[in-house]
Amino acid sequence: MKAMILAAGLGTRLRPLTDSRPKALVEINGRTLLEITLARLHTFGINEVIINVHHFADMVVDYLKSKSNFGMRIEISREDDLLLDTGGGLKKASWFFLEGSRQDSASQSTEKKTRSVIPSEARNPGKMPTSPNNDQALRASSNSDEPFLLHNVDVISTIDLHRMLQFRNEHNALATLAVQSRASSRLLLFDEKSQLVGRAPAGGTEAVEEPVIPNAVRGPGKIPAWPKNDQTTKASSPNAIRPLAFSGIHIISPRFLSMLTEEGVFSIIDAYLRLAAQGEKILAFRADEYYWRDLGRPADLSQAALDLQQRVIE
Repeated sequence: MKAMILAAGLGTRLRPLTDSRPKALVEINGRTLLEITLARLHTFGINEVIINVHHFADMVVDYLKSKSNFGMRIEISREDDLLLDTGGGLKKASWFFLEGSRQDSASQSTEKKTRSVIPSEARNPGKMPTSPNNDQALRASSNSDEPFLLHNVDVISTIDLHRMLQFRNEHNALATLAVQSRASSRLLLFDEKSQLVGRAPAGGTEAVEEPVIPNAVRGPGKIPAWPKNDQTTKASSPNAIRPLAFSGIHIISPRFLSMLTEEGVFSIIDAYLRLAAQGEKILAFRADEYYWRDLGRPADLSQAALDLQQRVIE
């Protein structure tokens, strides 16, 4: 399984920390957010990752080089001239998920070359790979329908990615979004079958990004008793619509990439909403039982550091 880490943002909420570095290289207890995210992906058996960069992009490249890519295959998708947002960023990096599987990025068989989309710069030593023509990439065929993971660099959680993948496979979802019942300024709406049906009005709820901590840590009765993932079709009301907060972690079918008709700068949520309205399965994976924290503000970093010290999260 491959993954993409979304790390191109300016990190404006983390200023002044991001005045001199990208948010991916902001540290918690001596470890960068990028290292923490990569280590978590590696724990779940993910060893091939693409990272989009923009703000202080070369610092990310140099950092990874100094760490020997943490023993992983890591590619860089540069957005030097323009931040493409989550959807545009994924579309630019789509070649990475459409290429033929390869164990050694430096050498490929002739058969794989005919099926893979390889950036032209990758054939020239010393140049950073960039994405090929997007239309060419989206027409390329993959030798596998294996889904991939999309993960924000500025979130930390204990969400079980194996369970999330199992849920995705059981329901054959085009995209699966880790969601929780918590306060957020950007709530998504899901029906009784966990299908995405809309988005709550902007600013409709208090703009609070509180962590979700398991009962064992937080104490009984503190987390709403929402149904578990295997019970989502048993909602008491046939017309129940649930507002849920997205956690910045998705598992996506490669079929999704060929459905991205949007161009330039766009949010992946807009694409999800369009495709859900067309009947595609964009499903919620309920992650209420897991720890989750947004790391977008200095205070969040301080609390996450304390949580790590107290082993609330490993």
